[in-house]
Amino acid sequence: MCAVTNQTTRKPTARRLALAARSRLSAGDRAAAGAAVAERLSGLPEIQEARALLGFASFGGELPTDPVMAWVIASGRRLLMPYVDGAALRAAEVRAVEELAPGYRGIREPVQRVAVDPSEADVILVPGVAFDVHGHRLGYGGGFYDAFLAGIPRRAPRVGLCFDLQVVDDVPTDEGDENVDLIVTPERVIRATKA
Repeated sequence: MCAVTNQTTRKPTARRLALAARSRLSAGDRAAAGAAVAERLSGLPEIQEARALLGFASFGGELPTDPVMAWVIASGRRLLMPYVDGAALRAAEVRAVEELAPGYRGIREPVQRVAVDPSEADVILVPGVAFDVHGHRLGYGGGFYDAFLAGIPRRAPRVGLCFDLQVVDDVPTDEGDENVDLIVTPERVIRATKA
């Protein structure tokens, strides 16, 4: 587990520690982890039953999500992807990974932005800097994803995707932070427990 240890740890410190740990992974380790997460994710009952998934395009040092997106599309499921519209996130459907292009802060977004209601997704895949076993999520600090998730009914399971080292003892949380129901890493699936 990473050195983020308790609820009194401030978010900026927790974020810095988690990002520093993640940055030490090699390109080969990142690629292998992305493939392993796609395989592990595809076997989950929640995914097997899903007809539509809301994904996200990895950027920077994040766990590579291209294998996940490619699997969703190849399996015949709908893939909804977020994009920034003003100060909010919206979603559009894509039918190929190549339908994404750099957008806000260089993060890949759908080129064709025909808005789709994100509540059409049966599973929501969620990025994060760190997660804990209670499903708490530490984001990048902009609040985009918390606001986006808050507007989607809780019927669809929320699944955090990350490297194993991003699962920490305790993520500091504030009111308005949105949790995930599961966390999928290259090594394991964690079903969130109540704190």
